[in-house]
This record gives sequence, C-alpha cells and structure tokens, in this order.
Amino acid sequence: MAVDIRAGHPFEQGIVTNFRGRHGITTGTKVVANAVNESTSMKLPDIYTIGVYGSSESEFFKKLIDQNIDTFCDIRLRRAVRGSQYVFANSQRLQDKLAHLSIKYLHETGLAPTPEIIKLQDKFDKEHKIQRRKREELTDVFKTAYTNKILSKFDVRQFIKSLEESGSKKAVLFCVERSADACHRSLVTTKIKELHPDIKIFNL
Repeated sequence: MAVDIRAGHPFEQGIVTNFRGRHGITTGTKVVANAVNESTSMKLPDIYTIGVYGSSESEFFKKLIDQNIDTFCDIRLRRAVRGSQYVFANSQRLQDKLAHLSIKYLHETGLAPTPEIIKLQDKFDKEHKIQRRKREELTDVFKTAYTNKILSKFDVRQFIKSLEESGSKKAVLFCVERSADACHRSLVTTKIKELHPDIKIFNL
C-alpha cells in the first residue's frame, strides 16, 4: 500500500508516482515512510484479568471469546489446578484450547510469585480459616513482598511494549483466584495503570 501525501490517506496502488525520479523513489521515500508509520502507529492494548475458580470450562472460554482476547498471559508459578472440574486450566490442555481459538499463549514467569511469597498468604489464610477458593483479598504482607521482590524487578514497560509490538489489542492476565483483588494479578494491573494511565483495565 502506498500513501497519497497530499491527501494524507492511504490508497491502493503499487507505487507512489509523485516522488519517482531517475533512480526510482528518491527524496520522497522518507516522507512516505513517515506517513505510513503515523497511519499504523501502535496502540496500547486493553488489559483484562481472569481467574478460573467458580467458572465452568464453557463459561471460562466464553469470556475470552466474547471479549475478543488475542493474547493470554499465564502468570502462575505452577500451571496446574487441583480438582477435576478445573482440568481445562492445566497447562497443556489450556494451551491446546487456546491454539484452537487462535489466541496466543504466553507463560510470564517473571510475574509469578515465588513459593516463599505464596506461603506468606497461605499462612494468613490458615490462621484466619480462609479457603483459598473463597479468598476475597490479599494480605498486606503478601502485597509488600510481591511488590518488593517481583514487581520492582520486572520491566512492566517492556512487557507492555512487547504486547504492542506483537500486535496485541486485547491481552488477558490469568491466575486461578475468582476475584482479582484476591490475586497478584491485581497488583500487576495497578502497576501497569501507574505507568500507563491511559491503558484500559477490565476484570472478567
């Protein structure tokens, strides 16, 4: 596709005749390139989050389909879920289904909490008799540890840039908890919003 510099709009032709010289396209080349770049400038992707607890297989994938998700970012440490009702969220089966739906799969280990950090939340849940699948929020101890040991060392700007460069328009961050507030994905989206105020965040 070439660009009509005068009109400032793309049109369907094989060459740009206005800038053809003895050796083909000469000084007009840079102008054309700039116009093309401006018309195809990258846009920040919308960021979604999703958990698996409380959803059936059909409900889970319907959410992705309904929102036209094109990139699925798995930010779990262990890519397996206990319980036969959630077998569809286990790594290989999940990847197979996403491939069938033409959704790109990424495993971003740099955003996964370490076993030691997970134990901080588990300890709090046990002391307060909170079942993980019914947890509604994270303890401050977990938030502090995750922020200091994981988020502070992860290049969130580069992560978003890589999504832009891949052409992603709608990416989802995945972990298991039903509520985003009960999961580290909420801390990730808070950081993303801090660095990119214009980015749109949605919890499915």
